[in-house]
Amino acid sequence: MIYGSRTDGVIVTGATGNQGAFHIRLMNEYAQSVGGKGVVAGVTPGKGGQEVHGVPVYNTIKEALTEVSATKAVLFVPAKAACESIMESAEAGIDCVVAITEHIPVHDVMKAVAYAKLYDCEVIGPNCPGLLSPGEIKLGIMPSQLFTKGNIGVISRSGTLTYEVVDLLSKAGFGQSTVIGIGGDPVIGQTFTDVLAHFEDDKETDAVVIIGEVGGNLEEEGVRSTEIPLVAYIAGVSAPEEKRMGHAGAIIEGGEGDARSKIERLRRLNAPVAQKPSEIPQLLKEIL
Repeated sequence: MIYGSRTDGVIVTGATGNQGAFHIRLMNEYAQSVGGKGVVAGVTPGKGGQEVHGVPVYNTIKEALTEVSATKAVLFVPAKAACESIMESAEAGIDCVVAITEHIPVHDVMKAVAYAKLYDCEVIGPNCPGLLSPGEIKLGIMPSQLFTKGNIGVISRSGTLTYEVVDLLSKAGFGQSTVIGIGGDPVIGQTFTDVLAHFEDDKETDAVVIIGEVGGNLEEEGVRSTEIPLVAYIAGVSAPEEKRMGHAGAIIEGGEGDARSKIERLRRLNAPVAQKPSEIPQLLKEIL
């Protein structure tokens, strides 16, 4: 697995909101089922001293870390508070922050990611479902019942499409090592290149599925950067030009970043590309 294991303690910021509280319960149910540490603290300014599903709530991350041991943080804070929350996590010594929050201003994301790098803190997201390493750790909102433990890594810009592909993989007998949603915004922390570098060093990963979409060239950069066997799928073949499709980062401009040209470039890099998600397991069989 990459980015975390069952021994890592997790802090949830925005813990007392509906989403934070709901997913604290689900993350801890998963941690309990795999013998993991799970969420050890919540943080909401002004709500210190409360509890959420038995998890103590603190006013700041630094305050929480005086009483609990944690190295990961998951953010469910409002968009206007997300930049500060990411920077606070990094400064406090958290080594991986998963930012679930969407609609964070691009300038805030650039500032927060750059600041986190100064502290060797890796930011996943924003606007992402987080990650899940089956049998180890769940950071975020992925539905754990679809996952099985195995040796296929998955990196995706899409949330719901990730779940569909994981379900297909599990049913075809391909368990997963780690599944990570990197988010669909124009600026994100961990890119395909960053995550593929981690997978290359991961003894538990034999091959990777990358799920891309229209907009930008992160998929091609990732494929160029790695030698690990991989299969790609690009969503949005029928997407019209100059129109945002779902994600803020999914926009085709002047023929750049459209699905067909992206697929063509990936094939020129010798990456097998599935025409539809159901073809992914067969392509994996071929490369393995």
